Amino acid sequence: MLRWRQPSEFADSISHMSGIFSSMADNLALGSLDLAGLALLAFLLFVMGAACSAMLINWGRRHHLGSRYAMPLMLEAFLLLGFGILGWIAHPSPDFVAVAVPLLCFIMGLQNATVTKISGARMRTTHVTGIITDIGIEFGKLLYWNRNVHNPDRILADRGKLRLLVLLLASFFIGGVIGAIGFSQIGFLFALPFALLLLLLAGPPLAEDAATLVRKMAKR
Repeated sequence: MLRWRQPSEFADSISHMSGIFSSMADNLALGSLDLAGLALLAFLLFVMGAACSAMLINWGRRHHLGSRYAMPLMLEAFLLLGFGILGWIAHPSPDFVAVAVPLLCFIMGLQNATVTKISGARMRTTHVTGIITDIGIEFGKLLYWNRNVHNPDRILADRGKLRLLVLLLASFFIGGVIGAIGFSQIGFLFALPFALLLLLLAGPPLAEDAATLVRKMAKR
């Protein structure tokens, strides 16, 4: 997903919890309790977003729904749509930041957990530190010289994983550039095309499950 959800007015990125936690500790030590409280709120909303995704996906799995991953995507689409419209109407009201930051943190937690579940914990879309670390690990394996190429225990890089990680990192960077340009030129309405894209992705699986449910009810 494109990483554009970091309007410059918010000063800090809401996509990574390492920075949020560091900010909370720093502001607490400096006595800036209001900023520390905002960081704590961001953390809690991120956790709630991830928990919401897990609940929706596990509920869908329990009920054998093919749309179990589409449900959190649909929720994210509506929240993103609301963010764009609300920002367009309310900006530059100072009160909007108090609503937007928690909302964005919830969305980010929702997105991270959804992609983590879909990928079987192979990807966390906004955890760049982890992505770069994994790239370094696989690159080290790639450079490792195995004296005996026939040794079953020889060190081999997962080239597919490495390509995926590099693609994910590049997508994150490109998305950030596009997001910064789009937000500076269009404003909050730049969120709407991405919300609509999520709706298009999540809509068909949900519609298929709804149609299946209707057919089952009609047979009773």
